[in-house]
Amino acid sequence: MFFMLAVKISQKSRINFINRLYSQISMKENIRNELKISRKNLSSSLVEKKSLIIKEKLFATSEFIRSQKILFYISYDNEVRTHEMIKESIDCGKIVCVPFVKKNEHRIIPIKLENWNDLEIGSYNILEPKQNKLKKFPLEEIELIIVPGIGFDARGNRIGHGMGYYDRLLSITNNCFKIGLGFHCQIVEYIPADPHDVRLDMVITEKKSFKCKI
Repeated sequence: MFFMLAVKISQKSRINFINRLYSQISMKENIRNELKISRKNLSSSLVEKKSLIIKEKLFATSEFIRSQKILFYISYDNEVRTHEMIKESIDCGKIVCVPFVKKNEHRIIPIKLENWNDLEIGSYNILEPKQNKLKKFPLEEIELIIVPGIGFDARGNRIGHGMGYYDRLLSITNNCFKIGLGFHCQIVEYIPADPHDVRLDMVITEKKSFKCKI
């Protein structure tokens, strides 16, 4: 009888876990869809203006100033634009890495970028290093990662496009500082997260910058 009771409790716990999981996935998807619409509604000129403000805020942080090895995402669509950030960082002598996507392995490989012209349209129509310019850079040496996202909250949780590339990347980073870039309309009060999710250390928008609460 004790064994049967234990089995029933175990089954009930499993069902409750599955229900919570599906509820969390559904909540994330709803947040993702709403924020994608909000960001899509921003005009190109407004994205450019807000991105410039965010760039200036990023470049003024002590984390950016002291970091010499930085991994930037390469912006596309209506993301915070990083093209000028990357070019200026290279020009001021920093070692800049950008993502190269291994679609068959669902992972990002950091590639050292020495010249903007070494990029071409790659996976998901996003600029990435040309095949003959794939200079892999050790992830453990990167000091700062600039992370994209659809949404962010004050605790450093983020929502991406749902493919998990940055989740996998962040899960194997050491103690490098992680900064998310987004527009103010992408900040929400709460994003559901799993215990294994890696939080960002800081988020920067055109209106404010904040260290994330753990």
